[in-house]
Amino acid sequence: MEKYKIMVKGIVQYEDKYLLVEKWYDDRIVDPYQWEFIDGKLEFGENPEKGVLRLIFETTGLSVYVNRILYTWSFMVGDVCNIGISFLCMSTRDDVVLSEELNSYKWVTKEDIGNYISNKAVMADIEKAEL
Repeated sequence: MEKYKIMVKGIVQYEDKYLLVEKWYDDRIVDPYQWEFIDGKLEFGENPEKGVLRLIFETTGLSVYVNRILYTWSFMVGDVCNIGISFLCMSTRDDVVLSEELNSYKWVTKEDIGNYISNKAVMADIEKAEL
């Protein structure tokens, strides 16, 4: 059993807007769809920067480049430690082609991110990272 899970998050910027995607989580909760940045698990042996670029391309069709690391995070689920790295990624275009696992997307300004993302820990990390 895995004791650690390495995650990456891609905060994609195009001009002065940031990409949010709407994910389905669980139909047993009040709001099964939630707005998030693109994130996912690294494949075994995968470089974190290459992994975030792969995830962004697979879920949006966008080819982006990494600008910088914004912040890291960790949390426990049972006895598995989830460790994550968030990257600011830059896009030269805004024409998104969503994968089937996502419901919708929006390009929003920095000021509007808080109107969509309800996870207080993510919002606190973004503020500390000075997005």
